[in-house]
Amino acid sequence: MRKFAIAALFVLCLTSILGSTANAQLIKGNIYGGYSYLRLDDGNGNHNGLNGWGASLEGKVLPLVGIVADFSGHYGSPQAVNTKEYNFLFGPRVSFPIGKLRPFAHALFGVSHIHTDVASFSDSESAFGYAIGGGADYKLQRMISGRLQVDYLPTRFASTTQKNIRISTGLVFNF
Repeated sequence: MRKFAIAALFVLCLTSILGSTANAQLIKGNIYGGYSYLRLDDGNGNHNGLNGWGASLEGKVLPLVGIVADFSGHYGSPQAVNTKEYNFLFGPRVSFPIGKLRPFAHALFGVSHIHTDVASFSDSESAFGYAIGGGADYKLQRMISGRLQVDYLPTRFASTTQKNIRISTGLVFNF
């Protein structure tokens, strides 16, 4: 009985150690921050450029699949309308390394918010938003990469669909 208890304890400890090692390898990810440009569609065929920022946090759940929290803010004054547009998006990202390059594709879903000011009139609206796109990270150093990302980011404000394009670039800190 004593040998059985020792063997069971050994197997339990070994399973625990191997499980911890496997989980440690899967719990990887990155933090991204950088410049973002939004080609904003007003829904009437006019396009305006807004400049801003983009940030994301990705945690790997499988070696090639991660869950992403993506945030961006864009600002400008097209046609004398002070505009601020924000996106809070979440979803899966698939990526795979090819040497120093790591191409990826994602489908992100969440909330888009726009705020406009014209003279003494102000308006804000939030709506369902999503981004379908991808890009690539290029390893610059062991823990730092450069990113280029392009997304189709449609929104629906004021009962009109806007077909926006977002282009982002910046640095990725891998952990």
